[in-house]
Amino acid sequence: MAPLLRVEELRLYFRTAAGPVRAVDGVYLEVGRGRTVAVLGESGCGKTSLARAILRLLPRNVAHYSGRVLLDGEDLMDLPEEQFRQEVRWVRLSLVPQAAMNSLNPVLRVGDQVAEPLWLHGRVRRPEEARDHVAEALRRVGVPTEFADRYPFELSGGMRQRVAIAMALVLRPQLVVLDEPTSALDVLTQANLLNLLKTLRWELGTSFLLITHDVATASELADDVALMYAGQIVEFGPAERFLTEPTHPYAQALRASVVGLREERAPQPLPGRPPSLLNPPAGCRFAERCPARFDPCGQAPPLVPVEGGGRVMCWLYTQEASHAR
Repeated sequence: MAPLLRVEELRLYFRTAAGPVRAVDGVYLEVGRGRTVAVLGESGCGKTSLARAILRLLPRNVAHYSGRVLLDGEDLMDLPEEQFRQEVRWVRLSLVPQAAMNSLNPVLRVGDQVAEPLWLHGRVRRPEEARDHVAEALRRVGVPTEFADRYPFELSGGMRQRVAIAMALVLRPQLVVLDEPTSALDVLTQANLLNLLKTLRWELGTSFLLITHDVATASELADDVALMYAGQIVEFGPAERFLTEPTHPYAQALRASVVGLREERAPQPLPGRPPSLLNPPAGCRFAERCPARFDPCGQAPPLVPVEGGGRVMCWLYTQEASHAR
């Protein structure tokens, strides 16, 4: 079955005084129908920029934006901006932004904010219809319907986060991008929110693209993991294989840095730092930190299929590796 979302060679560069920042640089990604893909990586690797590139929520300082974003086989990059806004954004693709619990308008009641996409896209014509849709959306995410008349400051952080999710789901989109949905929440609230997202996916059949830096969050929710490093997806595949037998040296180092509940080993820190996205190296971007570096790593690595499904961007899994060592 064809994936719901397919991203090919997506690039998004930002213009700065020091030169273009290559925040998203040739990304390839797939999201299956009814599945959750976690985009995992360190802060500053381009995860949020990837989400905004898919949704075309672009700042004014864009220096370069290209590639293919196919939703149900339709290339969204070919659509004019106004058509994309009316027919795709929030209707077929929606976003729960980073720090969503602080993104609500403080002077509008939460019910009015949940109803706003309904009015903008012509789904309701009367206030009574809007109230019914809002009540259903809030019940779906576990928010008491009487909270519709409250202001954001009257809700807890967890409740505000649920309201943001209700806004993203009110038009029943095919895919929801969740940008760090559990950040700034206590552990118990995080667990409740993850359980809610699992329930919503099962009830609605919605696909999720989860942006996170937290391996534990990815392991709890994701069916597939896309590991991002310095603006590129360096490994993509089933979450179970990624968490137990990671392929890319960066994925292996990331797993070694996480404390295991049933393992006696101590976590191993990853030395060094990612390269600058202003002037990334021509070859493998992880090479300077990689313990397995060898001669071919000075050139850009190819995407190589991995046994069991997925792909890895690494010279170690090519025929060239056996000849070079």
